[in-house]
Amino acid sequence: MLLVEDDDLMRRSFAVALERYGYELRVAADGLTGLELFREESFDLLILDVMLPGLDGIGLCRRVRESSLVPVLMMSARGDGLDVVAGLEAGADDYVVKPVDTYVLVARIRSLLRRATYAPAPVAEPTADDVPPPSGEGLLVFGDLAIDTGGLEVSVSGSPVALTPTELKLLLEFAAHPGIVLERHTLLRNVWEYGWDGDSRVVDLCVQRLRRKLGRDRIETVRGFGYKLRR
Repeated sequence: MLLVEDDDLMRRSFAVALERYGYELRVAADGLTGLELFREESFDLLILDVMLPGLDGIGLCRRVRESSLVPVLMMSARGDGLDVVAGLEAGADDYVVKPVDTYVLVARIRSLLRRATYAPAPVAEPTADDVPPPSGEGLLVFGDLAIDTGGLEVSVSGSPVALTPTELKLLLEFAAHPGIVLERHTLLRNVWEYGWDGDSRVVDLCVQRLRRKLGRDRIETVRGFGYKLRR
């Protein structure tokens, strides 16, 4: 795991706390050093502060997303709406606002790591009214969108689509309920594993990223309720 945090006291505090939970941690004090470490080593998860010298956390997240789908957790000292939106649009999977309790940070980390190794429950066989028949075992087809629930692979018009673990789990949640409206709090609970009311912006921004990759009309907004996957 890589932690990029410029505040020395906070960096050491996070490192000690996370190592007590058994996590192996590498740390960096600025974005450029963090990027160098990311390119030199393999990490299961990145924790990036938004405000970093040299290369800020949002820019670092964008650079990471150019080559990797590794889970990214952003930290914002202000909880500023613009910071949150910018971080999620850059490809972050979740965010926390500092100061953050250790148990909250660890809960978010565990959730992200579970998504990275996610194995979906078997999806009920679709009926003729749901989706076209699958062309292979574990394959769900929605128009030009194909989802291999066994191999965890997604394609549009035959071309593979790279999704982050969070994007993939969100898509699988929609695919398990085609044509059914899923409320934001339901998605927060089932995908982000929030046991409390969370920020629905993480849902909205992740849906936007899915639309850019799958096509804007594939996931429909039902105003006042949530989203649904078109059959």
